[in-house]
Amino acid sequence: MTALTLARPADLDRLLAMVLAREAERGAAADPGALAAGLLPLLEGSPHGAAYLIGPPRAPIGYVLLSFGWSVAAGGLVGRIEALHVRRAVRGRGIGAEVLASLPRALGGAGLGALDVALARGDARGRALFERRQFVAREEEVVLRCDLAGARRDR
Repeated sequence: MTALTLARPADLDRLLAMVLAREAERGAAADPGALAAGLLPLLEGSPHGAAYLIGPPRAPIGYVLLSFGWSVAAGGLVGRIEALHVRRAVRGRGIGAEVLASLPRALGGAGLGALDVALARGDARGRALFERRQFVAREEEVVLRCDLAGARRDR
């Protein structure tokens, strides 16, 4: 079983390097300073989310970023997988599936009522992975977003 370790502030450099690598793979421009500012509260124990390292903490092979919220419909605390990343060199070995098997058990034991993930519409491989681990598409729902952070920047 692949180990999951809650990331701490001392893990920031390792985690940030993997997040930047993921963004580069996706062809996305990334601001290391902004990413570090977004990650650090999670590493410091923010109740709004968590970061887990996948594999050995000193040489992780991936990470999972989570955010937490509240849902009356789900009966309380819910989580959202913001990112699940496994290094390219070790993909296809079932590591993501192992993480998705252990993560809900651990979070459910901590009181989480549901765990969500949003995928790009064309991400067939990601969708298949999550569906194999009992994540169910909610076809009757569409997620819409109002970017409040962008609105604050424009003022």
